[in-house]
Amino acid sequence: MKLGVILPSGDLRVSARQAEDAGLDSVFLGDHLMTGRPSLDSTVGLAVAAAVTTRIRIGLSVFVPAMRPLAWAAKQIATLQQVSGERLILGIGSGGGEAQFAAAGVPFGERGPRTNQALRLLPELLAGNEVRIGDAVVALAPAVAVPPIWVGNRGRLVLQRVAEHGTGWFPSLLPPDAVAGGRRRLTDLGLANPVIAVGATGALGEGADLPTAADLASGITGTYGMPLDQALSLPLTGSAEAVAERLAAYRDAGAAHIVVGLAGPRWADQVRALGRVRALLGP
Repeated sequence: MKLGVILPSGDLRVSARQAEDAGLDSVFLGDHLMTGRPSLDSTVGLAVAAAVTTRIRIGLSVFVPAMRPLAWAAKQIATLQQVSGERLILGIGSGGGEAQFAAAGVPFGERGPRTNQALRLLPELLAGNEVRIGDAVVALAPAVAVPPIWVGNRGRLVLQRVAEHGTGWFPSLLPPDAVAGGRRRLTDLGLANPVIAVGATGALGEGADLPTAADLASGITGTYGMPLDQALSLPLTGSAEAVAERLAAYRDAGAAHIVVGLAGPRWADQVRALGRVRALLGP
């Protein structure tokens, strides 16, 4: 099982190197225009992470092409793939919230069709092929290898998108049994061996300054409206051994990659603990 981490807002050069030195497999950044909190542009931030690392994969968690002109989105993705030495993982979603779409000048109700169009046309655009977008015929250069495309979120529509256009499924905050159910559904849709990556939240280690599982569950409930009894089962907390045991259940359910957003202070210490989890999980 592979293990990644969401980079914090701060000095991305330092945090990306810390994640690579800890033995993690990937670093990710979310794609937000405005959330009410500080956030960096995902493509610029990942370019910085790629420039100071050599091995670790860089990932978008998740890129929202529907908020951008499609040719421009393809150019951003192709540039990241080029400057990273083909280390990009392209997570794609249609979220972001109505206010962000309004700020981008895109009707919120168009996000679904625009996401479907992006999933359909991005591989051709990245490969340098001629693609008709509206009245224009677009051919981008340089062409790049199409990165793994992980479709974010959950639900039957998302799983259909994965089966039709993706190489992987990238839900967040799901228990292992829901991951197993999604895998069965993808198999039914004809995707024999889907990559499943799961986004998680956690605070690794010991200390009164770290948020507890109850603290993190309360945040999940407040942000996503999930019932508290469900949310309590999701945060990853405690020792490396305890977290590795929790993640083994996800591996058994079919997940191949876990991407953790770390909460609380001492990010560097938590990343080193996450590296120990990675070692415990093995190949």
